[in-house]
Amino acid sequence: MVRPLLPLNALRAFESASRHLNFSRTADELSVTPGAVSQQIRLLEEIIGGPLFTREARGLQLTELGRAAVPLLREGFERLMDASAILREPPLNRTVAISVAPSFASKWLMPRMDDFHAAHPDIEVWISADMEPVTVGRGKVDLAIRYGPGDYPGHVVERLLTETVIPVCSPALMAAPHPIRTAEDLARHTLLHDMSEDGDASRPDWAMWLKARHASHADARRGSRFDQSSLLIEAAAAGRGVALAKRSLAQADLATGRLVAPFPDGSQVLGFAYFVVMPRDRPASPGTKAFVAWLKKQAIDYDNNLDQL
Repeated sequence: MVRPLLPLNALRAFESASRHLNFSRTADELSVTPGAVSQQIRLLEEIIGGPLFTREARGLQLTELGRAAVPLLREGFERLMDASAILREPPLNRTVAISVAPSFASKWLMPRMDDFHAAHPDIEVWISADMEPVTVGRGKVDLAIRYGPGDYPGHVVERLLTETVIPVCSPALMAAPHPIRTAEDLARHTLLHDMSEDGDASRPDWAMWLKARHASHADARRGSRFDQSSLLIEAAAAGRGVALAKRSLAQADLATGRLVAPFPDGSQVLGFAYFVVMPRDRPASPGTKAFVAWLKKQAIDYDNNLDQL
C-alpha cells in the first residue's frame, strides 16, 4: 500500500524552521507570515500526534522526533530540487561546456572529438582550454578535466587516466651519428624539460630519472625548458632533443611514429592522474552524462592500447 504523504507545505515549513530555529526567519525565507509558519507546524504536530519543537530559554529546540526526521526530510527536498532542475531543462538544450588544460586538450582530447560528434551529432561541446581552478557548478562549465591528486572538495570526482612519464625523441635522432641505446648516451643529446606548473610533486625531472638509472655522465641541468607540455612534445618531434614527457600527451605521436621511446623500460608511473570533476549541487544534464560516458570509454580504450604495445 502507498503510505499517505504528509502536507508538503507543512513539511517545507518544518524543514526551514529546523534550520533557523526561529519562526520569523523561517517566514522570511518562505515569504509568509510567522503566524502561517506556526499554523503549518501545529498542523503537522496534530497529524503525527507529537511535538516537533520545544521552547527553551535559548529559543526553539528540536525534539527527539524532530531531530530524527530532519536528515531524511532535507535529503528528500534536495532530490525534489534535482528533479525540478531536470524538468526545467529545455529539451533541446544539448550543450556541454567543459574546461580542460591546454596540453591535454590539444594532445589527447581533440584528436578523439570526431568520434564523439559522430556518436552524438545533437550535442554541442564547448571547450575552454585553461588551467584555472575548478569552477564547475557556478554557471561557467558543466565539467572539468584536471590533472592532480584528485582532491576537489564539494565536487563529484572520478578518475579518468593514470599518468606516466617517458623519454621520447624523433626517429631521426635515433638514426643520427649518436643513437640512444643506454641512459649514458643522453650525455650526447639535448635534454628537453617540462616546466608546466601542475604542482605534481610525484613527477620526476631529468635529474631524478637519470639518477634512478645510474647515468652519471649526463648533465640534467642543461637543455631547453617549456612551460607547456604540448610545446615540449613538439620540440622533441622536431628533433631538438630528448623530452621527458607525459605518456598520455605523447602517445598519439608515438603511435604514428612521429616520436619514438628509446628506452623500453623508461616509463615511470606518477602519483597524480587526470580526473573528471563535476558539480555536486546540481544534477548532470543528459548531454553531460553522455560526454562523461564517452570519456570513460576513450580512457579504457587508451589503457587497453597501451597494454598491447
